[in-house]
Amino acid sequence: MTRRWFITGGTPGGFGVAFAEAALETGDLVVLTSRRPHELATWAEQYGDRVLVVRLDVTDTEQVQRAVGAAEEHFGGIDVLVNSAGRGWFGSIEGMNETSMRAMFELNFFAVLSVTRAVLPGMRVRGDGWIVNVSSVAGLVAAPGFGFYSATKFAVEAVTETLRDEVAAQGISVLAVEPGATRTNAYAGFAHEPVSEPIPEYHEMLKQVRAAFVDMDGVQPGDPRRGARAVIAAMAQNPPPRRLVLGNGGFDAVTDTLEAALADIRANETLSRTTDFPA
Repeated sequence: MTRRWFITGGTPGGFGVAFAEAALETGDLVVLTSRRPHELATWAEQYGDRVLVVRLDVTDTEQVQRAVGAAEEHFGGIDVLVNSAGRGWFGSIEGMNETSMRAMFELNFFAVLSVTRAVLPGMRVRGDGWIVNVSSVAGLVAAPGFGFYSATKFAVEAVTETLRDEVAAQGISVLAVEPGATRTNAYAGFAHEPVSEPIPEYHEMLKQVRAAFVDMDGVQPGDPRRGARAVIAAMAQNPPPRRLVLGNGGFDAVTDTLEAALADIRANETLSRTTDFPA
């Protein structure tokens, strides 16, 4: 059965295009959204009427409704939503300016909600569908300098967990995807972004954070195309996984962090169990 995909974050060299190509490889139809759709014109031509590129700023709720409506009208519905749009800024928890902090939540979290809530009614009517939320390893493993980015992705993880249980009875499946360091264009901008931090005590830490991302740009181990294909393979499993971590480094970081957290919780089990009223 041919599926109809709606994918956000369609920038050349990004995860959105990788998901679109993986879906097209299977014979499916794709609506790919982008703030700059002209950048995808040449790419889309090779697929003819199997691809529809739609202009969309996912932080604009009215545009979201129009884009979802255009996709449903063009292909007759949406079977798979991939929330792939997002980006990160670095800064300390204490010092990052509030504008950047709130902008990150608008893009990485509230926009995911807007698109998801716009797509779900059609899926409920059909009693079938997939929601794929592209989170990050940072949604399970917080890192200094990226605390607010991690907070947006932790929030995506929480919503994804709850949504999965809420819509299961409607025939809708939900998957969280946590990529590690992946060779997209996501790191390219860090080389041109100065460390903007009003508190001197954090300057050196943030310089090291930026330098690490600049050095990794273009040599990240993760392949976005392989990652997208792995997601499609996971969707075909019975039962499918609740989440899928992408990449060796990401897998190790996530499992090490969760095992350490569980050990820490268990180490204080006796104290935790003293806080209820006596039986």
